[in-house]
Amino acid sequence: MEPPERGLSRHRLKTSLPEAFPLQSPNLMTVPKQSRIVHPGTFASALATAPGDRSISQRFALIAGISTGTSVIRGFRATEECLGTLSAMESLGARSVLDSDGVLSVQGTGGRFLEPAGPLNVGPSLTAMRLLAGLCSGAPVSVTLVGDDELNAHRMDRIRDPLRLMGADVTLSAEETPPIRIRGGGLHGIHYEPSYGGAQVKSCCILAGLYATGRTTVVEPVPTRDHTEKILSALGAPITVDGATISVDGFGPEGPKFAARDYFVPGNFSGAAYWLSAAAMTPGCTIRVEGVGLNPRRTALLDVLRRMGVPVSVTVTSPADAVEPYGDVEATGPSSLVSTVVSGDEIHNLIDEIPLVAVLASRAHGTTVVRDLHREIGMVHAILDDFARLSLPAEPRADGFSVTGPAAPKAARGPEMTALRSYGDARVAMAMSLLASFAETPVLVANVGCVDAYYPEFWQQLSTLGVPLE
Repeated sequence: MEPPERGLSRHRLKTSLPEAFPLQSPNLMTVPKQSRIVHPGTFASALATAPGDRSISQRFALIAGISTGTSVIRGFRATEECLGTLSAMESLGARSVLDSDGVLSVQGTGGRFLEPAGPLNVGPSLTAMRLLAGLCSGAPVSVTLVGDDELNAHRMDRIRDPLRLMGADVTLSAEETPPIRIRGGGLHGIHYEPSYGGAQVKSCCILAGLYATGRTTVVEPVPTRDHTEKILSALGAPITVDGATISVDGFGPEGPKFAARDYFVPGNFSGAAYWLSAAAMTPGCTIRVEGVGLNPRRTALLDVLRRMGVPVSVTVTSPADAVEPYGDVEATGPSSLVSTVVSGDEIHNLIDEIPLVAVLASRAHGTTVVRDLHREIGMVHAILDDFARLSLPAEPRADGFSVTGPAAPKAARGPEMTALRSYGDARVAMAMSLLASFAETPVLVANVGCVDAYYPEFWQQLSTLGVPLE
């Protein structure tokens, strides 16, 4: 089992509430800042949109930044995280221009890095910090990686340990958190079997392996997101994937000589998942989302929806040479949902949609059980807390939770609203906003500033689909 992390991850829950958040039910006249009031609504059949995928955007930017020539990335997701990745690559010698249509042009370094003038600040991006640590470990430069306050509280020994095994000089704070100080170069390949799964740790090792002599092999305990492997394969890198075993033959200290190319960032499946789930909970409602990423290691929710009785159709529209598959996904709400069990390896391909599964379960007949959430205790607490506030039958389990339905959320009537806590987790905030729309009276969802960084278009899309908001 993976040991608990110190600090906060990109999605990890904040354990304290903002001072503006009242402990009692808020009055309509005193709504806290960074909150939304969700009114009862009915989802309408529609065509919805999903934002560009952040994980893919960042990986494209990193690989384009070490390529030779100018790469063009269409659909780049210009969030704070992704822009932080671009800024760090520019400090290492890449040059980039992002136009108003979301088309990013990146002039790469040809695999060589400049010595940065100061620390590379990647803001809130855990992906950038971990993947850049791998790239910088292979280059003959000294680099210090830092982030925002939350990221700087996140433990980083999980990447330090394999990078040291490869020969990199990597140091952390006494608490094993950033800043990460790296003196790169002189790497050799290793065979590494982490005791816990994680796409970022795997990608860190693979990217460092590009600059190593010999072969670097990572054996995953469970399959995780494989965006890095797909990009490198598309570029013709000497990478092999055999189930949970990923190997890359290093290019040595000179690094790879990738040629620039065009990339397309598909829509984030996790973003599309909210609208597909909205349709699933509304009998007769059909919502279609176009241009959605269809990486099989991201789309486990589609299997869950099908098991719950939801008709789902998928049309692949990506060309054969696309780095990542994408297409159109459509879901139609059945007359009733049925319960299911979510556990095992499916959890790793569903982790961002767990709050949505809980919401779906509240509308389904029977008891839905979610297990193997060892790393998401905070998320489980948030879900159960909000369900209790809406008088929904949900129970904690040793490694997850269960929800019995169908049950309608019960919100307070009158000027005193029921208040839900997001705990700073955008996934919880958005899932509970969908759930709140099924109550008979308005519900306040507090501390939703996190949504602006994760999916700022969410509120407009929710309103467009039929849910009134304040």
